[in-house]
This record gives sequence, structure tokens and C-alpha cells, in this order.
Amino acid sequence: MTAVPQGRDGERLRRRIGRDRAHLFVFVTDRDIPATNNTSERHLRPSVIFRKVTNGFRAEWGAETYAAFRSVVSTAKLAGDTVLDAVRAAMAIPAALPG
Repeated sequence: MTAVPQGRDGERLRRRIGRDRAHLFVFVTDRDIPATNNTSERHLRPSVIFRKVTNGFRAEWGAETYAAFRSVVSTAKLAGDTVLDAVRAAMAIPAALPG
């Protein structure tokens, strides 16, 4: 942190590391926190493969729709639910509130 950064980007990085420094190595003292982000990478993998195979989205609404769908699917898998049940629940019209 004593090194003098080169340029605007270097200064931004230095400020960011200075701000988050206390949180960078928490995994060393708390064994419940993994040292890598492999779990996050695994969750992103289907979206990356889809983007590469389809060559991306032509419209912003397509990207947003796909992101919402992937969120529902990933949450369903984590909760042990079926994808079909999760999509049905997400698409269901909520019951009218009394009053």
C-alpha cells in the first residue's frame, strides 16, 4: 500500500484495496469461508456457455429474460425444487390481498 500508483486506474485500485483490505483475507481466519470463488464460477458457467453457443443476445430484453430465468433455475436447484415448479411459482399471479 506504500507504492505510488501510476495513473488514474492505479489510484482507483489503490483506494479500492485500501477500503476493502480488512475483507480480503477473511478466509485465513474463518475456515467456513472458501479461499476461492469456485462456487460462484460454477453457477455462472451455464450462462457463459449459453452466450458462447448462441453468440449473445440481440436485444436487451432477451438478456434480461434469460438472466431472470437462470436466477429462478439456480435458486430452485439450490432449494431442491424442480425447475418446472419454480417457474410455475415465479409466473403465478399472486392472490388478491383481503381488504
